[in-house]
Amino acid sequence: MTTNQSEKDEGLLTKNEAQNLKPSLYAVIIFNDNYTTMEFVVNMLMMIFDKDKTEANFIMMHIHTKGEGIGGIYPYDIAEYKLQAARDLAREAKEPLVLEIREVS
Repeated sequence: MTTNQSEKDEGLLTKNEAQNLKPSLYAVIIFNDNYTTMEFVVNMLMMIFDKDKTEANFIMMHIHTKGEGIGGIYPYDIAEYKLQAARDLAREAKEPLVLEIREVS
């Protein structure tokens, strides 16, 4: 029986190995500047990052007072998509908004 059990256990991951397979998460960082309007940032947070108006205003004020803030935390592909969507929206609105993604540890 031990041989059969060993054969069944081959190919199974340990708990630590399984945890290592979880995708890394990335934060979409939004930077403050002296030109992008607060209204644009709030609207962008609601449109791209699915925030309600209260949360969008809170994040916008955090960005305004602290210099940067997090739009959201996602797996890499989604973070990259949200980053590009926000950049496209800013470019269309002629806003100089700067964003980046950072891996969350």
